[in-house]
Amino acid sequence: MAMKPGGKEQGGWASARTKEIGRHRIAVTVNGRRYEREVEPRLLLVDFVRDHLRLVGTNEGCDTTHCGACTVLLDGHAVKSCTMFAVQADGSEITTIEGLAAHGRLHPLQEAFRENHGLQCGFCTPGVVLAASELLRVNPKPTEEEIRVAISGNLCRCTGYVNIVKSVSAASRAGGG
Repeated sequence: MAMKPGGKEQGGWASARTKEIGRHRIAVTVNGRRYEREVEPRLLLVDFVRDHLRLVGTNEGCDTTHCGACTVLLDGHAVKSCTMFAVQADGSEITTIEGLAAHGRLHPLQEAFRENHGLQCGFCTPGVVLAASELLRVNPKPTEEEIRVAISGNLCRCTGYVNIVKSVSAASRAGGG
């Protein structure tokens, strides 16, 4: 195997594998703005959003879909971006927590979380808010049990969920879906 200047290998399995995998051009609309990028097929959607688009409100917690900190809306549906490839989102519309607020004003759901102390450390909050956003879109007047089911894929180690549920209920009453 030949060496490049500086001692780096040229060719070989890693180089052949990179050529075999290649890069894919994707086009997505994120928070209303269209992006076209070339990405490796193995790039996770959470890494695309955070590292390529610099939208760091989407958090990376467990990498196993258990915590929900990486939740984004993909074509209006809450998905956990840590187990989805960016190439799978090609042609889709993605909403991150940064995309909920409009014209410098918090989204009614975000405002309800602020008013009802639905967050503490804030790490899980973007994912919880986006999961709740989908719920309120499909069910504008959910019961407490329906709220708890909808956010059950999002773990919070700080609040105990009481104020989260209270926040989603308040947003529902205010028409904040």
